[in-house]
Amino acid sequence: MRKLAGYAGLVVGAVAVVMSVYHVYARLTVYAPDQQALLYITLAFSLVLSFLLWPSRRGATPGRVPWGDLALAGLSLACIGYLFVNYHYVVNRFPTADPLSRMDLAVGITAILLVLEATRRTIGAALPIVAIVFLAYGFAGPWLYGWTYHRGLSLEITVDQVYFTTEGIFGVPMTVAATYVILFIIFGTFLERSGAGQFFMNFANAIAGGARGGPGKVAVVSSSLFGTISGSAVANVMVDGWLTIPMMKKTGFKPEAAAAIEAVASTGGQIMPPIMGAAAFVMAEFQGVSYTQVMIAAAIPAFFYYGALFAAIHFNAVRSGLKGLPREELPVLGYIIVRQGHLFLPVIVLLALLLYGFTPTYGAIIATVALVGISWLRPSTGLGWRACLEGLRDGAVQTVPVAMACASAGIVIGIVLQTGLALRFTAFLIDFTYGSLLPALLITMVAGVILGMGMPTTPAYIMQAALLVPAIMKLGVEPMAAHMFAFYFSCLSAVTPPVALAVYAAASIGGAGLWASGVQAMKFAAAGFIVPFFFVYNPALLFQGPWPEILRAVLTGGIGVIALAASLEGYFLRRATWFERVLFLAAALLLIDPNVVTDVIGIGLLVVVLLLQKLWAPQSALAREAGA
Repeated sequence: MRKLAGYAGLVVGAVAVVMSVYHVYARLTVYAPDQQALLYITLAFSLVLSFLLWPSRRGATPGRVPWGDLALAGLSLACIGYLFVNYHYVVNRFPTADPLSRMDLAVGITAILLVLEATRRTIGAALPIVAIVFLAYGFAGPWLYGWTYHRGLSLEITVDQVYFTTEGIFGVPMTVAATYVILFIIFGTFLERSGAGQFFMNFANAIAGGARGGPGKVAVVSSSLFGTISGSAVANVMVDGWLTIPMMKKTGFKPEAAAAIEAVASTGGQIMPPIMGAAAFVMAEFQGVSYTQVMIAAAIPAFFYYGALFAAIHFNAVRSGLKGLPREELPVLGYIIVRQGHLFLPVIVLLALLLYGFTPTYGAIIATVALVGISWLRPSTGLGWRACLEGLRDGAVQTVPVAMACASAGIVIGIVLQTGLALRFTAFLIDFTYGSLLPALLITMVAGVILGMGMPTTPAYIMQAALLVPAIMKLGVEPMAAHMFAFYFSCLSAVTPPVALAVYAAASIGGAGLWASGVQAMKFAAAGFIVPFFFVYNPALLFQGPWPEILRAVLTGGIGVIALAASLEGYFLRRATWFERVLFLAAALLLIDPNVVTDVIGIGLLVVVLLLQKLWAPQSALAREAGA
């Protein structure tokens, strides 16, 4: 991204501030334009900032905006301006029935190309390539076979569907970016400006830094908290990793383990309530439910994810004989809370507003205003007018990649809807798996990981929601469980080789091998790969069902993820034999499954393996303990 200074920096900064202010204004007044106009304005701001701030190739003109990019920004305004000039005609015509004029076609084609190029600049080439493939699929239908065949789309119908309706670029994904995501990103940037990130790190160090494997546990606590600010796995790594990874290596963690811990902990920020990744807001919109329902449903799986990671770090540290940080290097918890504890209050305010029934938009705005006031409880953290302007600017800039991803994902959605691909693919998947749920889930898991390798979580999830989620819902899965399943594996692609972006970022900081770090990350993230299968079969893990069943699921599942960590790390009371690791694994899987019979069997197996660990120590285990 360009670092503009002087007059150019002021102008671009002002554009970004106006974008943020407008979106706040649009949520607070009845005098703002309607929803459709808001989407046009969001895309206009996003396209302009894409071409002004992101160069066409890396390293190109880092300090100034070339004339070509200024021309593309102007062309973007012209394409959106055309929609406003013909606003009454555009919103009241019958799509695909009323023919497009030559000017309509020219503007629509130009706008689609601009969206694809802006997306390529901001998040990479993978998503634009996928969108182009789907556009080609729309034209190539008559020459295809089987479930891929369709009658084919003309150029006019394609442009109409993608640009002039509410089922393409201006569909559900862009609606979410324009109404929810930008306001939560603004809240996050204000929180970061107040110094909350440093508070989260100090707080985590104070409560966990001195324990065995303390820096690893600090990474878990700080990254889960920092997820409320960024909602991005790579961003979490790049902020937290520079502090936690060297600390972990200093206390004895291997570089690969340190990188893996930070990557897995940072990835969990997207699934950790109260503020999850942007895909969670899209999920709520697709299902027609409130974001609060999504947030509540995500709570137990997130608890299992971080609980398993925390336990794995502990067992890894004890097995390796690692210590925590010296007491003199740790901040004092009481002092940290007195000096900076107020910075966590805005998150509590936001959570309370959401649970009380406020919409996410109003909740985010009120929490941001509260944050500015709360920050002045200590002059050292007070947000002045300059910090507020910078927060508004950064909020808009950080929204641009999300908005462009949503716009390009909208192109795919438009083609899928117009060609009827979703219905045919659902029928094909059901036939291919012979109506069996487990193979369909495995295919969805693999698809989510593959899609997430080349694009952010949000578009990867949207692709699955369009093609795969309807199929597993057809097989009897509850909508929330089906969407959450796809969401989880879109997130976990960040720690799944061969393209594990969060692992790559962490490995570059820690000087670790990429493959070794990736394999270690998958082991630390094991609960994230396993738990989704269980909440599909038993929605009690998503807070759905009677309270006694939910509480039992939390209790036994919590024990199960600890047993899972013991199995993968090969340690509990002492180093475990392979037989004991198998027993730990079997007990874990049975306990995570919220079923009375499996829970009883799982508890029985766990008692057996604990007795073995306590009463019987084979010579090989004793020798390893002595060597350690």
